[in-house]
Amino acid sequence: MHNNEPANLQSAAANPQFRHVPVLLNEVVSGLAPRSGGRYIDGTLGGGGHAFAILAASAPDGQILGIDADPAALAAASQRLAPYAGRATLVHGNFRALGQLAHAHGFANVDGIVLDLGVSSHQLDTPERGFSFTADAPLDMRLDPTQGPTAADLVNETPEDALADMIYRYGDERGSRRIARLISETRRRQPITTTGQLADVVARALGGRHGKIHPATRTFQALRIAVNGELESLEAVLPQAVELLAPGGRIAVISFHSLEDRIVKLFFRAESGYGESERHTLAIVTKKPLEASDDEMRRNPRSRSAKLRIAAKLRAED
Repeated sequence: MHNNEPANLQSAAANPQFRHVPVLLNEVVSGLAPRSGGRYIDGTLGGGGHAFAILAASAPDGQILGIDADPAALAAASQRLAPYAGRATLVHGNFRALGQLAHAHGFANVDGIVLDLGVSSHQLDTPERGFSFTADAPLDMRLDPTQGPTAADLVNETPEDALADMIYRYGDERGSRRIARLISETRRRQPITTTGQLADVVARALGGRHGKIHPATRTFQALRIAVNGELESLEAVLPQAVELLAPGGRIAVISFHSLEDRIVKLFFRAESGYGESERHTLAIVTKKPLEASDDEMRRNPRSRSAKLRIAAKLRAED
């Protein structure tokens, strides 16, 4: 890539219809080093920003398999990647089934895999998806709206103690017991079915709003992680990704909170023979996670919490 390409790629890869700007785009492309004829997997396709940049960098004949649980994301990505339609295979599915989906579409021994974890700007900014408390909307939070229980189901049906544990573990919310208690009391009178209702209950449980962060932020994060089985999916996908990589192939994972980053860090360490581990499948490329530049954080505030870790599959002679 020429030196002036990254900024151009950043704007070209952004998808105005899906309202999602790919995070750490230049770092991902640099880390994966796409090449002509290479084969790649984007397990969290979103609006297609990372995939667009990878296809541009692997011209004229690089191939990519794009997977996403959200049909709306796939529709947007299909439009975004139209210039590369003959080189992109887009599939609806959850990345926890990465191995099965990759083999079904002829993507084994690939040169690079990218996983951009969490929720897209479009999903956060679409009220009816129920991820945000900025507007009162149905309490849903499913990345794949065709599958599984909603956040409202969890809020209204999970026993109080288990709900408190979930909010504490996934949201790092110290007031989880008070929140779960007030949710339990409230739902006995009437079900909690909207984001506004839940945000109000959480705020009251914590004694109102203090500081810049809305008091419901951590609870909403916890519910989203639980609804979508995000941590379990991440733990399931990482070994599959290593199996799919060709020797020398690289995996790039972007996480947005400490629970995700810890899983990725510990997996990469274990696979690289760290400590007492006897496994030697990976070489860690990023000794410390890469983070967004000040310029990127100004342009895209949601990149502030992003951490990128990259590892390479060892060759036989390594």
